[in-house]
Formats: sequence, structure tokens, C-alpha cells
Amino acid sequence: MKGLWNEFKDFINKGNALSMAVGIILGGAFTAIVTAIVENLITPLLGVICGGIDFAGLAITVGDASFGIGAVISAIITFFATAIVLFLILKGINSAQKAAESLKKKEAEEAAAAPAEPSEEVKLLMEIRDLMKK
Repeated sequence: MKGLWNEFKDFINKGNALSMAVGIILGGAFTAIVTAIVENLITPLLGVICGGIDFAGLAITVGDASFGIGAVISAIITFFATAIVLFLILKGINSAQKAAESLKKKEAEEAAAAPAEPSEEVKLLMEIRDLMKK
């Protein structure tokens, strides 16, 4: 039992669980942003494009059973709209990260290409060398 507890403490302290928890929390917050974009921008736009058709109320009734096909269609449309918005947001973030990495790489290459200023000791030794040549 003691060995299992120590393994658990090691697992928690490695950061895997903490990183995962932070990811889940940020994912939940990010979900709220994407949901707001889809519900308040994309879905009304689709309603205008489709001529104001509301699929949510569409149902097929067989006997006493009612099949809410409209809710399924609406959920599918919402899923694809959410996927597209999420894709576009992540594509923008990835592009910005690549641009930042490219800029850092370029700056590092320029810094490496510039010759380093010799130290004071090296300058003094060079001066002594030049005087000895004369």
C-alpha cells in the first residue's frame, strides 16, 4: 500500500496531472468562447442564409411517438459550425506561433552571424603582438 501511495505522489508531482488539469480548465473556458461565437454569430447567419428555417421544431410523429429529427439536424449543424470556428481559431493561433518562432530564429541567426567583439585581454594581446612585429 505504501508503494502505491508513493507512486501516486510521484505521478501527481511530475506535472502530468497538473498540466492535464490546467488543460481541462482552459478547454472549458475556451468551449464557452466557441459556443458563444457559434450560437450568437454563426447560427443566426445560417438562419438568414436558409431563409429563417428553424429545424428545431421539425418532428415526425408515428402513433404516439414523436421523433425530433429537427433537433438532430440542428445539433449536426451546430457541431459542424463549432468545428469550423474551432479550426479557424486554432489555425490563427498556430500561424501566429509559427511567425513568432520564425522571428526568434531569424534574430538568433543574425546574432550568431555578427562577429563578437574581442575581450579587453584579447585586444591588449593583439596590440602587444602588433608592437612586437614593428
